[in-house]
Amino acid sequence: MFGRRKKSSAAEDAAGEAEQVVDGTVNEDAEGAEGEGESQRVRLEPEPRPDGPWDISEVREPGEGRVDLGGLFVPGVEGMELRVEVAGDAIVAATVVLQDSAIQLQGFAAPKREGIWGEVREEIASGITQQGGVIDEVEGTLGWELRAQVPVQLPDGTGGFQVVRFVGVDGPRWFLRGVISGQGAVQPQAAGLLEQIFRDTVVVRGDGPMAPRDPIVLKLPDDAQMVAEGGVQQEDQETSRFSGGMGQLARGPEITEVR
Repeated sequence: MFGRRKKSSAAEDAAGEAEQVVDGTVNEDAEGAEGEGESQRVRLEPEPRPDGPWDISEVREPGEGRVDLGGLFVPGVEGMELRVEVAGDAIVAATVVLQDSAIQLQGFAAPKREGIWGEVREEIASGITQQGGVIDEVEGTLGWELRAQVPVQLPDGTGGFQVVRFVGVDGPRWFLRGVISGQGAVQPQAAGLLEQIFRDTVVVRGDGPMAPRDPIVLKLPDDAQMVAEGGVQQEDQETSRFSGGMGQLARGPEITEVR
């Protein structure tokens, strides 16, 4: 199933924060024009990706077993729900929900010869700690990631914390970020299938000019159709903009793929 909705839940708040983090820098040419007295940031080549995620040039049949969202080909697994996240008129992220866990996927343009995940991790971590959250940077099965306890407002109005994992991989001229929430964040050993979805995702950056950190725009599958669900729970929670979780995994209006 596909859900399409405006950003309002905790998961969408995290996507918005990550977008602000990833969009909030100048382009590649400007990065090299630092003033006198400023430290020169070390440029790091993207790490090898022997197990994915994949660039479109590395996969012979990207649509085989995957859902075509234009900028991303997302693996399809039995029982999953796929939601798309809308910013204005553009679809900029996709969230795969499996039972009580979820992973949000979002691709961004990146410089030709520089990985940005290390810098993005620092910026996300700084923002969360400034909000009173707790960050642990660890090397997990997907490489370096952030495991965060993020302050949120609970339904009864009291404060609490939500556990979220931020993962990321640098590719050729793109960066793929994932936000894991739910049980897969609380117990990382239970997130094997979500991690495999992240690894097997195919990124289509395109050949057109894009500033580094611009989001890669997605599209709905050609054979998707809107499905109205009765009694949909409205998600209007005031939560931390860094929360990154799926709230109560309440459903939004859905789009169901017809095969």
